[in-house]
Amino acid sequence: MERLPIETQTLYAELMERLTATETHRSIGRISGCFTTKTVKSESYYYFQYSDPGGITRQVYIGKKSLVLDKMVKQYLEEREEFKEDIGHIQRLCAQMRAGGMIITDMASSRVIKSFADSGVFALKGVLVGTHAFTVLGNLLGVRWKGAGLKTNDIDIAGESVVNIALPDIQTDIPKILENLQMGFIPIPPLNLKDPSTSFRIRGKSLRVDFLTPVVKPTRTGAIYIPRFNVAAQPMRFLDYLIENPERGIVINGGGILVNVPAPGRFAFHKLIVTQERPLSMHGKADKDLIQAAQVFSVLIDERPGDLLLAWDEVKNRGKGWSKRIFQGISNLERKHNDVSKRLKNLLRI
Repeated sequence: MERLPIETQTLYAELMERLTATETHRSIGRISGCFTTKTVKSESYYYFQYSDPGGITRQVYIGKKSLVLDKMVKQYLEEREEFKEDIGHIQRLCAQMRAGGMIITDMASSRVIKSFADSGVFALKGVLVGTHAFTVLGNLLGVRWKGAGLKTNDIDIAGESVVNIALPDIQTDIPKILENLQMGFIPIPPLNLKDPSTSFRIRGKSLRVDFLTPVVKPTRTGAIYIPRFNVAAQPMRFLDYLIENPERGIVINGGGILVNVPAPGRFAFHKLIVTQERPLSMHGKADKDLIQAAQVFSVLIDERPGDLLLAWDEVKNRGKGWSKRIFQGISNLERKHNDVSKRLKNLLRI
């Protein structure tokens, strides 16, 4: 890995500030589309025209032309111009960051993640995990990862099956979002055909989307339905530790997409655990887990040791079984990343 120039890290901080402000101060001008009028029997009516994620143009009836609606349309046009300026600045920031060495997410994955973000998946406590989260963490930490740890065809989204949302009755529809993208997503049949699908893939391509959720009951292994996403998710052991108290990060492509990702320290420790859960047939993924863990540990030991100590305290609070798995994970790390393993044990005093 290599440290990104301070100028590039400053650009990232500015982009985070702008995206956060844009999300916090959403207004009518940030709705993508335009107002149009239709005349029926000498009366004018307002419609709002927009394109859904699949590119299909749609119109929604607003109401009969009136002074109130005229004022709303005027406000939209004024705020739309301000929003265009914001978007242009964000795109320029992203271009500068690409030139400065930031890690870029591929176009197809970015399109899917952006649709999730626009539809409220991350506002509803969804967390981007897996290798795409690893990419985001590199940019967040100001480093460029190297090696095979960046390669992925999977988009992994995790979330609790039930959460307390401040605003009631808010939900999104994952299957509909994927359908509207018109990229060819189809559900992947589960091993147990009585269970709903927890994964989707594109016909004839390797890109897939997987939905995960923490195990609620050890005896329950089947898919768990997440109402606010209208999708089923595969229960995964130790996932609750990973997605607790996530951080905000940015997926960078032509623009910036604000997402939730695991805290870096938890991400690294979780990799030490899951590498032991991989079957022998997934030896390559286990090696990838260690590569990612080693790089994150290396950065945090030098620059954010407190993050690791807090994440380690949480592991210990969860019992001896958790600590034992981390000790075994560090032994596995030692065989291929000895220097990082030594520094980590010194920090944790083990």
